[in-house]
Amino acid sequence: MSTLAEETEVVDLGLRWVPGFSSLGPAFFTELRPTPLPEPYWVGRNLSMAMELGLDADRFESDDALAAFTGNARVAGTRTLATVYSGHQFGVWAGQLGDGRAILLGETEGGLEVQLKGSGLTPYSRMGDGRAVLRSSIREFLCSEAMNALGIPTTRALCVTGSDAPVRREEIETSAVVTRVAPTFIRFGHFEHFAARERDEELRALADYVIDRYYPACRTTDRFNGNAYAALLEAVSERTAALLAQWQAVGFCHGVMNTDNMSILGLTIDYGPFQFLDGFDPRHICNHSDTSGRYAYNQQPNVAYWNLFCLAQALLPLVGDQEIAVAALESYKTIFPDEYEARMRAKLGLPDRSDADRPLIEQLLKLLAQEKVDYPIFWRRLSRVVAGDNPDTVRDLFIDRDGFDAWFRSFTERHADISPAKAADLMLASNPKFVLRNHLGQQAIEASQRKDHSGVATLLALLESPFEEHAGHEDFAGFPPDWASTIEISCSS
Repeated sequence: MSTLAEETEVVDLGLRWVPGFSSLGPAFFTELRPTPLPEPYWVGRNLSMAMELGLDADRFESDDALAAFTGNARVAGTRTLATVYSGHQFGVWAGQLGDGRAILLGETEGGLEVQLKGSGLTPYSRMGDGRAVLRSSIREFLCSEAMNALGIPTTRALCVTGSDAPVRREEIETSAVVTRVAPTFIRFGHFEHFAARERDEELRALADYVIDRYYPACRTTDRFNGNAYAALLEAVSERTAALLAQWQAVGFCHGVMNTDNMSILGLTIDYGPFQFLDGFDPRHICNHSDTSGRYAYNQQPNVAYWNLFCLAQALLPLVGDQEIAVAALESYKTIFPDEYEARMRAKLGLPDRSDADRPLIEQLLKLLAQEKVDYPIFWRRLSRVVAGDNPDTVRDLFIDRDGFDAWFRSFTERHADISPAKAADLMLASNPKFVLRNHLGQQAIEASQRKDHSGVATLLALLESPFEEHAGHEDFAGFPPDWASTIEISCSS
């Protein structure tokens, strides 16, 4: 663990910082500095994120930036810290957790927090080593930007740096640091931490900070007789419901939806054992460590509600009434299905709602699950059919041709009064050609382990515009190879 007394080089990256989370006071964090890594090198850089931060290209490509984003140099104006939180892991209260391998550099004047993940031991590392490995850092870097390009709320990623410093997981691997960005990294677990310790003063300070910074409308609401804390709970529930609808529609599995991995802003956060579906299997478990299937794809919406209930319990001392707290969660139950159906209608090229839509969607999902039809390829091919391609390109994905034909007749009838061009445009903008499949990430990782980072750059370029055709890169949108099903992603990273 690097203490504040240790001398490190200070570099000026041209960014200006504001107090942000650190203004809450020492009960919420520990000040410390990242632990340096030997001989760092660039693995991947995200120029668009750098521009959003106000970091110019020359500074971003400099040795100073490499040192700063590896934790080897201190960024001028920052107050580096690790935050404390608690949480439920796999449904069981885990007690105190915290940033065990992440250190917050600070918040920029533009309102974005910048955090180094994999930057060394903190007081909250427990039995961990404070490091991240190259494979998981590449996966988070790419998936953060993939989700953003899909329009799904998420933390972002600025860069990945690597080092040959060894890290032991199931085997010896090499170290990496991913620099990630978000308006805030506050989680449900931050509230659970102070509620569990009956520290109501800190709990209130945290809630007030979140309301004033991110949910100011809660101060003037007439909901719940003007109870701002109940209004906060309702707003978080609604954002979470919309997020889960987007996950389910695109076929994204998070893999480790612990309460400490749930963002208070409804962002996708903490990319560990995630996966985009290949074959459509509602019961798919992407996390090799999840032996009970708690976080299977079809369980995610219910788990999100369970996590929100934990947040409601944490906020109860502020809300003051259990019935009001429960009522603040109710909108999740209507917003999730409505948002999900709206997303699926867009995927089907249906601009307006009809009572026929829900059975059309349910029948299709049953067909896809019956044969585990490749989820991204099905949707993209269907989009191309509406744009004028031969319907056989979709029909050939099914063994049960009669079943598909019956569904396709219903689909065609539903489109009878819809402009084909309008429907095709909606579908091609809703059904990505490129998603971060496990095997694509694995290929980029293996190349990077050989010091060839071109695969990371190529994938980033494709995933930043996933709805475009990108001629010449069809292999990145094809069926996964047989060996892809043998990839195991666990909580160890």
